[in-house]
This record gives sequence, structure tokens and C-alpha cells, in this order.
Amino acid sequence: MRNSSVGKSSGVYRAQADINVTPLVDVMLVLLIIFMVTAPMLTAGLHVNLPQAKAAQKLDPKPPVVLTYGKDGTVELDGQSYRVEQIAEAVEAKLGDDRTQPIHLRADRDAAYGDVVGLMDVLAAHGLTRLAVLTGPAGKSEPPRPDKTTAGAPAPRP
Repeated sequence: MRNSSVGKSSGVYRAQADINVTPLVDVMLVLLIIFMVTAPMLTAGLHVNLPQAKAAQKLDPKPPVVLTYGKDGTVELDGQSYRVEQIAEAVEAKLGDDRTQPIHLRADRDAAYGDVVGLMDVLAAHGLTRLAVLTGPAGKSEPPRPDKTTAGAPAPRP
């Protein structure tokens, strides 16, 4: 006698008709981790020793426009004080038609953050977007300013 279930699977194991996605996901996650680890290493530039040229001339970049923002809210450009509303016109007059010249903003560390952002917003509203905020070197701070608590006291030794 022949078994009537010749074409069918018998027992616990049956043929699976769909694809098992779990190994595929595992392999993809491993590859993702490998690429995440190696990608920062690939972006490093090549170090070269540049040759020297006698006929080369240095570029003459234009000096930047330097704005100084004090903690009391005064804005200075070339030694003249301006209100925040007036500074954009003064900067535009200094730049002329050359909008590629950078604008450096030196803001006092004690100035209100919102006021400095307001100044940057006024400049950006007038199309002055080549703006750099200047900072001091790391680890070096200015000497303490005399105030009512330290007035008349001897200066601390470095």
C-alpha cells in the first residue's frame, strides 16, 4: 500500500513558504554598526607636506567689520556708539556693495543672551548673514572687574 500523504509533509516540521526576516535584520544591524564606526575614520583628510613657491602672493583679505556689544546694551562700530535699530544701516554703509566681507560680533560675557540674539536678528533681517561670534581663548579669563564688594581690596595674585 502506498502512503496517501506522499506529497505532504508529515510530522512536526513543515515547509515554510515565507521568508525569515530575522537573520536579514541581524545582518543589516551588524553592517550598520560597522559603517557607523568606520565612517568617521574615512572623513579624515590626507596630511601632505606642501611645497614652497617663491612667486606665490598672499591673498589680501579685507578686514572684517567688528561690532562690539557691551553688557549695558551699547553697540559700537569703529568707535561710534549706535542703537540696535540703527546698527544695520551703519554696517551696510561700511560694507558698501561687498556683502562677502565678514562681520565679527564681540559681545560681553555679561550681556543678556536675548539681547545679543536680537542684535543678530536685526542684522539678518537686513541680509547681513556672514556673521561670526568671537570668543576668547579657552582657559584664560579676564581679571575680575572691581565692584562694590571688591572695591579697595587688593587684587588677587595670579
